[in-house]
Amino acid sequence: MKKIVLAGVLAMIVLTACGDSENEIRVFNWGNFMDESILAEFTELTGITVIYSTYASNEEMYTRVTSGGGGFDLLFPSDYMIERMIREELLLPLNFDNIPNIQYIDPRFIDLVFDPGNVYSVPYKWGTLGILYNTAMVAELAGNLTVDSWDVFWDERFANNIFMYDSMRDSFVPPLKRLGFSLNTTNMDELNMARDMLLEQRPLVRAFVGDHVKHAMIGNEAALALVYSGDAMFTMGYNSNLNYVVPLEGSNIWFDSMVIPRGARNQAGAEAFINFITSPEIALRNTMYTGFSTTNWRTFEMLPAEKQNDPVYWPSDYVIDKSEAFVHLGDATAAWERAWTQVLATR
Repeated sequence: MKKIVLAGVLAMIVLTACGDSENEIRVFNWGNFMDESILAEFTELTGITVIYSTYASNEEMYTRVTSGGGGFDLLFPSDYMIERMIREELLLPLNFDNIPNIQYIDPRFIDLVFDPGNVYSVPYKWGTLGILYNTAMVAELAGNLTVDSWDVFWDERFANNIFMYDSMRDSFVPPLKRLGFSLNTTNMDELNMARDMLLEQRPLVRAFVGDHVKHAMIGNEAALALVYSGDAMFTMGYNSNLNYVVPLEGSNIWFDSMVIPRGARNQAGAEAFINFITSPEIALRNTMYTGFSTTNWRTFEMLPAEKQNDPVYWPSDYVIDKSEAFVHLGDATAAWERAWTQVLATR
């Protein structure tokens, strides 16, 4: 393992010595999506300072980048947003001579539909979207109800006991799957039916939230929450009453990857950082810290057996087959945004 990491470190040192005059990189990532203690280690190894900031949704990240704010060198968007940014020529092709640790990315996560050939992206994390529920609160409010369907988000017994994500694509998953529609529908009748279902649900929702959902569920603030699998792993480690399920109707399987925006001031430094966090030992620290599933095959081999066999961390083929990845909505994006605005504006 030390040889693996050393090889990556030597590659970075050579890169730093040969290359860019910049001595810092600006990284824009999801909240709580990295063990930030590694940032100082990267600086110690390379002399490159990491200026690190976070966002709560793909849309927030996109708006910040396209408005010219931040001057970022490295981003961590999701699948459909990467596809959109490629189409809009917002990303730079990667120089994989600077990223030899790409060899540790599981082939299953290479050449995905949103970036054929991985010209622009290196996979970072993946997982599912599902329901995090408090078993004690569910039993108190609804008796012996089995939580295995999106229907539970419309059960009036859970009024003011439901958290939804403040995220358009994620919050449309429950109604679309409940209706049997694609998560990527561009059919306006289907979209409006899903919107109406969210409007019907609105009085039951305690709040639309972001990263706060983890601490709220740990603190028993609600019985149900729409969450990513990694957030579920994190919360379940702090509250034994919490459980996670991907509903029978299916859900979203997502992939977050590392990309470099056009206009980055230090592409070589950003590629050195990608190489650093793709090394197996650093990837192990990140997956253990965040709870999110690794895309690194060598890191997976280093995980404890109970982690490898945990269906929340590593979902079954059945769950994956029932799930659907997001793709860019194209011209339908504006209609989706109008529908989402209507949902948020309703009280």
